[in-house]
Amino acid sequence: MNIDHLKLFVRLAATQNISLAGKELGISPAVASSHINKLEESMGVRLVHRTTRKVSLTEEGLAFLPRAEDVLSSVDIAYASVGNGQVSPQGTLRVAAPASFGRMHIVPALKGFLDKYPQVNVDLRLSDSIVDLVEGGFDVAIRDAKLNDSSLIARKLANDKRVLCASPDYLSEYGTPKTPEQLQQHQCINLMYLDNWTFNVDDKQVMIKTTSRLRTDNGEALRDACVEGIGITINSVWSVYQHLQRGELVELMPEYPLHTQTAIWAVYPSSRLLAPKVRVFIDYFAQYFGEQPYWEEALK
Repeated sequence: MNIDHLKLFVRLAATQNISLAGKELGISPAVASSHINKLEESMGVRLVHRTTRKVSLTEEGLAFLPRAEDVLSSVDIAYASVGNGQVSPQGTLRVAAPASFGRMHIVPALKGFLDKYPQVNVDLRLSDSIVDLVEGGFDVAIRDAKLNDSSLIARKLANDKRVLCASPDYLSEYGTPKTPEQLQQHQCINLMYLDNWTFNVDDKQVMIKTTSRLRTDNGEALRDACVEGIGITINSVWSVYQHLQRGELVELMPEYPLHTQTAIWAVYPSSRLLAPKVRVFIDYFAQYFGEQPYWEEALK
């Protein structure tokens, strides 16, 4: 299988234009079209639908795309292994990240990453659903969770401290709980199916079953509802640090910390070699967040 043909196919999938994809690789439209024909002939399937205006991938082409990207990544790794790691990261990096964290903390940092690595393109999927990295063809995922999947290799990027919050208006109307048990007399706002809150109390764990008039599947909606005074919530500091700074939210019961084992992780499949584009992405964000992320520094 011709590596140049694969590179052209991957760029064609991104641009949906044979002439533009060929131009990026320094070949004419006629040669580019010939390369795609030869790739299809070698595989015995049609990979591309062609029209007068644009091209699109067939079902077989869509299935083949992540495999082609894996092959190109493996080639990069092979060159790097005999070139003292001096191969420039390049290609399309497919990243999955939680919707709220991705929008607030990944997207603002991407310009610096893309400026530093001009040959890398990023396809970013923001979703609160846990995606299958291999099935979805993702190179790396950012996860805000406790990791249980042994098939993944993980690198911790930052702590995920979680705190109990309420708005001043809510506390003025309903009072301030002083112990975890008093939460049972308050309205709480929860993420779906997370009504039980666990606290560290005198070297033991105490679980409280909370009452919710509002449940949601989105962390930003949870926080915003708390700001509006609907109830008490658990929030990650990375989500609420600005609201705490402005006094729109108040941290409750810091003497009874929440029991949690979550953190911000970069994960990738253990079955997949670590391509240069993945390595530099993880290194960049590990350095960007640092040992104490800026959202924790802001509350000192």
